[in-house]
Amino acid sequence: MIIQYRYINTMRLFQLTIATIFQRKAWAICMLAVVLLPFALPLISSATEKPNLVQPARILAAWNTLWCCSLLWGLFTAARQGEDNAKSGIGEYFLATGMSASRQLFEIWFAVFCYIAPLTLITAAICQWAATPGDPTERSLWWVLNLQYASLFLLVVAQLMALAIALASRFGSIVGFSISLALALYGLWGVGLLENMLKVEENSILRGIWLYSPQYRFADLTQRLYFKRGALPLPAFWAMALYFFGILAVCAGLSRLFFRTQPSC
Repeated sequence: MIIQYRYINTMRLFQLTIATIFQRKAWAICMLAVVLLPFALPLISSATEKPNLVQPARILAAWNTLWCCSLLWGLFTAARQGEDNAKSGIGEYFLATGMSASRQLFEIWFAVFCYIAPLTLITAAICQWAATPGDPTERSLWWVLNLQYASLFLLVVAQLMALAIALASRFGSIVGFSISLALALYGLWGVGLLENMLKVEENSILRGIWLYSPQYRFADLTQRLYFKRGALPLPAFWAMALYFFGILAVCAGLSRLFFRTQPSC
């Protein structure tokens, strides 16, 4: 009991952040969107004309809703908490009590992550049980693909949230949210456009930018689910996971470098 009490007592900033986000109630809107839109949107689309298109439409609605909620609400919430921790004096208070800046960054990040993770699991569950293929062969590996998608998605969102928190603590929530969102959009779609440009005309500078850009598009397996291509081969999945773990490590280092527990002068 003493050990448990001490552990809980050391997670005070995490508890405060969890409670603050909960009281703002915006998470409830995201929860409702993730649960209801995958079933509501296919009913008002052209998918109702062909019953075999309802399940693919549900997959698109489910994962696209999750991406929107995580990139908009998730990154904004992370940025806002990072700014509040620095400007409100909470960061200085916890620093005075012996909680390091690294620990504060982790607890804020973990609190926001605890809201994103359930949304991800709900989305994967909807695709698993409400959009399962009829073919027994496809159905047997469906849960593997959903698990792979959820894992890669969380790896990408985790690093972006850490960056949003850190940048917001130093430069403000607008900057933290904008940069992290821009990086996410670039990694999901911008690198693809850049690759198409390089196919048309080779450029060494753009090629270098493309090589060192975060390829977040590899974590978006929506089309693989939509066309029922099956689970990723294990070597390919682990290679992608290690790639995103590497980016996560880089983002963690940069986030700690930018993170502040008090306002910038």
